[in-house]
Amino acid sequence: MNIRYYLDPENGLPHIYQHNVSEQEVEDVLKRPGEDRPGKTDSRIALGRTQEGRYLRVIYVPDPEPNSVFIITAYELKGKPLKAYKKRKKK
Repeated sequence: MNIRYYLDPENGLPHIYQHNVSEQEVEDVLKRPGEDRPGKTDSRIALGRTQEGRYLRVIYVPDPEPNSVFIITAYELKGKPLKAYKKRKKK
């Protein structure tokens, strides 16, 4: 899968770094999402667990090119959103 990242205009680095998320963690969630649902304006939201055990929300847009995505942002699920996700997964 070809993965491109939104780059922060201030430092030129992937925006996910501001949320202490690595590219590998994003790839972990995209490879085996627990949920993958529609977001706003053609975006998608993937939720899942990384190999290290963190739960992330990854917001992305499918690219027109097959098997390619553009990552907008990703961050760790915590608190009520994490509890709700785990509850949905139990069902």
